[in-house]
Amino acid sequence: MKMSKAAIVFLYFGFISILCEAKWIREKPQASESFNVSYIQNLGSCSYSVVFTTSCSSTAYTRDQISIAFGDAYGNQIYAPRLDDPSSMAFERCSSDTFEIKGPCAYQICYVYLYRTGPDGWKPDTVKIYGYNSKAVTFYYNIFIPGDIWYGFNYCNSASSSPRRIGQMSHLLVILSFVFFALV
Repeated sequence: MKMSKAAIVFLYFGFISILCEAKWIREKPQASESFNVSYIQNLGSCSYSVVFTTSCSSTAYTRDQISIAFGDAYGNQIYAPRLDDPSSMAFERCSSDTFEIKGPCAYQICYVYLYRTGPDGWKPDTVKIYGYNSKAVTFYYNIFIPGDIWYGFNYCNSASSSPRRIGQMSHLLVILSFVFFALV
């Protein structure tokens, strides 16, 4: 069976599109020694729902202190210094915990960092953040959080790793493939 040049080009662009999407899925959280929670603007007050799903391969429970900081590309940062409470049985293996966090109003959330200190260890699977001015966003960890360092994702300024831009790029590649196919 012989393939036309247009069909080959179409398959090529489709393959590139899939690779772009897969790159974002494979990204792992990174340590950030330069992350600073001291920059918090007080522009209004908004409420955020943050849903933590703890991995089934995490420790049975943790007594560690867990903190979170997240925000948008405009410098609006939300910080919760301690989410843990051993008596509440939060962050147990195979569980989901929801926290209501108040902070400055932010636009689309594009970064999240977790901080863990203590002897037990903790492996979050996902962190999903719902905000008033932004679409819900999920960050995929599935890795034990190292101790005493901010650890997470920052998609705010990176065109190559922004989930939205990668999706736009793959759609553009598919459209270009169709146009090329129609012209040939």
